[in-house]
Amino acid sequence: MKKKILIEGMTCASCAMNVERSLKKIEGIDEVGVSVLTNKAIVESENEISDDELKKAVSRAGYKTISIE
Repeated sequence: MKKKILIEGMTCASCAMNVERSLKKIEGIDEVGVSVLTNKAIVESENEISDDELKKAVSRAGYKTISIE
């Protein structure tokens, strides 16, 4: 499963690292890539991860989820 998350509020590399760290805490996530330039996170996992769980992780890092594809 691969999902793209559009995130609002990231302004620097440290912001992207905070989001990445928070998403990696979700059990079952294999790979996370966050780009401050595109304001997107790409999450890969073998199992289905709920959108709510992804939104909570982004929120925990202090940012807002705009959309999940």
